[in-house]
Amino acid sequence: MSLSLLWKVLFYGWTASEIGLALFTRTRRSHGKVSDRGSMLLLWGTIFGAITAAEFISGWQGRTFLASAHWVRYAAIGLMIAGLLVRWTAILSLGKAFSVNVAIRTTQKLYRSGLYRLVRHPSYSGMILIFLAVALAERNWMAAATVLLPTTAALLYRIHVEEAALSAAFGEQYAAYCRSTKRLVPGIY
Repeated sequence: MSLSLLWKVLFYGWTASEIGLALFTRTRRSHGKVSDRGSMLLLWGTIFGAITAAEFISGWQGRTFLASAHWVRYAAIGLMIAGLLVRWTAILSLGKAFSVNVAIRTTQKLYRSGLYRLVRHPSYSGMILIFLAVALAERNWMAAATVLLPTTAALLYRIHVEEAALSAAFGEQYAAYCRSTKRLVPGIY
């Protein structure tokens, strides 16, 4: 399989998996307290818009960095695989507690095992790795900024909304978790 085909399989596989998550893991108000505050639509709209714009910019301007470096394809694929592994491990470890919209189910417990021992939002850490992979694959400074800046800002808003909901639901238990565990990057942030 060529690197180009592998990239397409990974990229469109990620896209399909996100659509599947949207269809099958959304919490309805009858199953829990939904506190999304528009963050789901903002995040998806931002991701779609940023990646579409980045592809347009890259096609229009061409490559502006690392144009002839063959290792960039391997690095982008490696980042994509790492991002997918982190994101899916986080999602699968939460099981039925995972929801694409910010919602706390009535029977939900605060999960602090696996990747959640290292960071509070590992599925978002995985998404950032995926966005880095897409930015690197574009090989264009403006396209990379177009992918990374808006999506990261939307993720930070989403984290803010999610942490407010978790604080309201779990109180001091979540506050203690916040004091001992970083948001996205172990030991750093």
